[in-house]
Amino acid sequence: MIEKLNHVGLSVTSLERSFGFYRDLLGLEVAFMGTFEGERYERILGLDGACGKVALLKGPNIQVELFEFLHPAPKPAEPHRPVCDRGITHFCIEVSNIRALYERLNAAGVPFHSAPVDFSGQATAAYGRDPDGNVFELWERGEAAV
Repeated sequence: MIEKLNHVGLSVTSLERSFGFYRDLLGLEVAFMGTFEGERYERILGLDGACGKVALLKGPNIQVELFEFLHPAPKPAEPHRPVCDRGITHFCIEVSNIRALYERLNAAGVPFHSAPVDFSGQATAAYGRDPDGNVFELWERGEAAV
């Protein structure tokens, strides 16, 4: 029986660069940082010789696991991959004061598809991209939400 979503896992170019976004800009805290290699990781990831660095970042009701693969060499991702392409298109972070957070992230150079959009008082949302082009959604519950 499913209980809840535990975390989102992302393959990133550089943990340090991604910390600038997930830790420094979004305010997630590093809960674990280490390396991975060996038979167990090869088996669960389905990759011969899998090894690299890993970090788990946490915030209220969210966990993001970042993998920086040293082997095998990852294929570069399309940094402007449209959200209509098949596969996981984005992950959503519920926030308070979306407009202030949007302004702070935008001022720091985080690319967004648009400024926050109001959905008839039900919610306000904005899609942005992390340093590797992964799409995240900022979402704030609206006054008219049930």
